[in-house]
Amino acid sequence: MGSRRRARESALQILFGLDWVTVDLHAAMNEYWTKFAGERPASYEEVRRHCTELVEGVVEHRAMLDQRLQAASHHWKLDRMSAVDRNILRLGALELLVLGDRVPRKVAINEAVEIAKKFGNEDSSAFVNGILDRVANALGAEKPASSKAAPDKSKRAGKASAAKSAEETPVDSGDDP
Repeated sequence: MGSRRRARESALQILFGLDWVTVDLHAAMNEYWTKFAGERPASYEEVRRHCTELVEGVVEHRAMLDQRLQAASHHWKLDRMSAVDRNILRLGALELLVLGDRVPRKVAINEAVEIAKKFGNEDSSAFVNGILDRVANALGAEKPASSKAAPDKSKRAGKASAAKSAEETPVDSGDDP
């Protein structure tokens, strides 16, 4: 298992615990690493550092994450979701909305789906995939359109598109109205 996946899974377990008890965040993380983390691979410090970033990020941005998830969760209230699914969604949304400059959209969603397969029920992976996809699509709609058009898949389409664009582009005659 990769260190990033292990960090995500550890973050899920810590967040799950925090859903049930109110304790100091850092005390909860220390308790997890002392009692439940298991073996300490060579990448232990990297795993722990990334896990801490994820847990602190979810806690810091929880209101915004929950708002976005609620908007994307048609006919589902967050408090009615399983604690596992809810926290996987929070982690995935954090990676999409806050850490998106470092975590590609596909990676964030795929990792959340794989973790849902491992820790959730038989419907969790599809549920998580659907909601995170809506969150990602809504995020894409918020970003301003790039001034550079996406490349066409074929040369023929590219040439046709360029020709059509040239036809539609107004030409400045140099005369002021």
